[in-house]
Amino acid sequence: MSSPAHTNVSPADASFEPPAAPAARPVIPLRHPGRWVATAAVLVVLAQVVHGLVTNPFYQWDRFAYWFWQPVVLDGLLITLHVTAVSAVLALVGGTALALARSSRNPVLRAVSWAYTWLFRSTPLIVLLLFLYNFSALYQTLSLGVPFGPAFVTFGVTALASETVIGILGLTLHESAYAAEIVRAGILSVDQGQHEAAAALGIPRHRRFRRIVLPQALRSIVPNYVNLLIGLVKSTSLVFYVSLLDLFGTVQSLGSTYPGDIVPLLLVATAWYVILTSAVSVVQHYVERRFARGAVRTPPPTPLQRLRGGFADLRARVAVRR
Repeated sequence: MSSPAHTNVSPADASFEPPAAPAARPVIPLRHPGRWVATAAVLVVLAQVVHGLVTNPFYQWDRFAYWFWQPVVLDGLLITLHVTAVSAVLALVGGTALALARSSRNPVLRAVSWAYTWLFRSTPLIVLLLFLYNFSALYQTLSLGVPFGPAFVTFGVTALASETVIGILGLTLHESAYAAEIVRAGILSVDQGQHEAAAALGIPRHRRFRRIVLPQALRSIVPNYVNLLIGLVKSTSLVFYVSLLDLFGTVQSLGSTYPGDIVPLLLVATAWYVILTSAVSVVQHYVERRFARGAVRTPPPTPLQRLRGGFADLRARVAVRR
């Protein structure tokens, strides 16, 4: 019988031990000296700007506080809000009609829509408002009836077109051209396969647009149109040139009466325009967040969530340095 094999183990092998794991080293964050220098420079400039605004007596902040809540200024603000709201709704309706006409198979509708968009996007708003303001010099009366035949109803242009109507009409005509391109771009953003799949299922054209194309196009249309509203709020300042005393017109009139308060009055108008556009920007953020729910996995954070995240990152960085 053969004896069992024995393994020879040397004393050196018996005393072998695996190497010890290296000691954990602290993670040192990457330094960004250029970023800190730029931040410091920006903070210094901001501090100088704020110091100049607060200490410069030329701004007359006491007069600014006096005029900010005056009823005459608030009345002009209400006119601005009224003109903006009505023009925004009418411009959206007109822009949608123009976009649908541009997408139509009818060559006449396509040509008219293209010509309208081209003309009113090329015409400055102030020129359009002044033209409408002097429209009664070209046509004293307007009539409804048989084309090139007898008129059934006749009315005067001067009695019909008040300053408010002229302002709303001018803004609507001008903004409709831009709204038409926003709506058309939203429709074109829908994948062509959606159209082909709906057509293959035999869905009628009008129902295809209403139930399939439009809900997807709204993701692009609504945020961009809300952005257009910001420009519309500022564009209302031009209705002063058609004798409509909106916010800017009221400030201009008060500046003529109180020439020593021109600067604080202009600051009042600026502050109210900033408040209005900021409110529209907040609405735009939440509208974009709502319509992004079907397109992204995680909706964009709200301003409060961003602020909390910034504080959390700051606390984490401080903890790492300690």
